[in-house]
Amino acid sequence: MRVAVPKETTAGERRVALVPDIVKRLTAAGFDIVVERGAGAAASFSDREYEEAGARLAGRDEVFGEAQAVVKVLKPSSEEVEALPQGSILIGFLQPLTDAEGVERLTRRGVTGFALESVPRITRAQPMDALSSQATVAGYKAILLAADRLPRFFPMLMTAAGTVAPAKVLVLGAGVAGLQAIATARRLGAVVSGFDVRPAVREQVESLGASFLDLGIVGEETAGGYAGELSADEQRRQQEELEARMADFDVVVTTALIPGRPAPRLIPASAVQAMRAGSVVVDLAAEAGGNCELTEPGQEVVREGVTIVGLTNLPSSLPVHASQLYARNVQALLTHLAPDGELNLDWEDEITAGACVTRREEVPA
Repeated sequence: MRVAVPKETTAGERRVALVPDIVKRLTAAGFDIVVERGAGAAASFSDREYEEAGARLAGRDEVFGEAQAVVKVLKPSSEEVEALPQGSILIGFLQPLTDAEGVERLTRRGVTGFALESVPRITRAQPMDALSSQATVAGYKAILLAADRLPRFFPMLMTAAGTVAPAKVLVLGAGVAGLQAIATARRLGAVVSGFDVRPAVREQVESLGASFLDLGIVGEETAGGYAGELSADEQRRQQEELEARMADFDVVVTTALIPGRPAPRLIPASAVQAMRAGSVVVDLAAEAGGNCELTEPGQEVVREGVTIVGLTNLPSSLPVHASQLYARNVQALLTHLAPDGELNLDWEDEITAGACVTRREEVPA
């Protein structure tokens, strides 16, 4: 099967869907890989590396025109959809829960689309879990951003001039991003606390050396492993509890997201006002509206003396490793859909059916 790797065109996106090491593995497994010239440049992967890995380089029109499968990071633009061959396969973050128009465009084009965010969260699909791999990058980067903006040291330091107390960090949400943020903050020497409405994650938080912040709010866990949405009364009580506690922390990282829904509001403006001047809030839910009332998606602002970081697409800011992890997810899904390089879509399979968001009855191999 011929697999095309176009250059990402979304502004600010530096990742690439396949890296040379994965290209080498896929060509050995029977795939024919065509890479657009310059596709990996923003992620520090040269055209020469792709050629040495067994890929063929081509211009944009040729890449799309010959593809039986196209692998991307972000959803295609309307122009890219028109360039996709009818009957081809598309793999990427397609946003099926929030971009109905984009999914409809793919359907009209006759493209079979597999959304990586729709891959079922089951054990045998873990190598394809791109949401988790990219959340790992985001959680790590969130702490680096916080440490850079905070006008204090993270670790405790004992110097001839006296002892410097460590920073106190609170991470809200103990999913993949939250746990990575906790681990990174601990490595930098901060005193870390974690909170999640799912009581089952308490042990994971504490295993990383953090303390669990008990706010008295307990929620359910969905089948996909996400925290269920709280009732209006539970959300109000959660905000009140956080407002009473947040003044104790120098850094707050928020990670709460519900697929296909606006981000739950955890931090009211009044809680930010209670924080010390110089404190930092990093809102990893900014792209879905933010967990903090004062977050401005895509922006970094200072409110009441507190820096609020609402930057989106943090994985793109670490494109080398983000691309390497993402490419492994794509490789796993590709080899699942096309064993030995030949397309074989089994619609009875839970992974194939679950990840598919647009479908033709027959797709040419």
